[in-house]
Amino acid sequence: MPAESLFGVHAAALQVRSARMGVLASNIANASTPGFKARDIDFQSALASAESGGTDLSAATMYRVPTQTSMDGNTVELSQEQTAFAENAVQYQTTLSFLNGRINQITRALKGE
Repeated sequence: MPAESLFGVHAAALQVRSARMGVLASNIANASTPGFKARDIDFQSALASAESGGTDLSAATMYRVPTQTSMDGNTVELSQEQTAFAENAVQYQTTLSFLNGRINQITRALKGE
């Protein structure tokens, strides 16, 4: 039985959330880098791509439009990035918890419990 049927959309969601966490962490790390352009991943678009077997999320990655421009050309707004990172981390953990529950359920079924 393929993993897709065992875990449904959650396996792809975990992959996309992990990639998004990396992009958001990069934004935070480059908050002081002149000319750095903040990026984000459109979750719905990336999830659709991941579900169809795509591993390249570049089509779902976009540049953020800042609400307040910086004199050095940097578009990272630290509070916005930290909030997005925290929200994504909670969603990642929720997806991971669901997958762990599903794995435990399958393990118990295989053991005949």
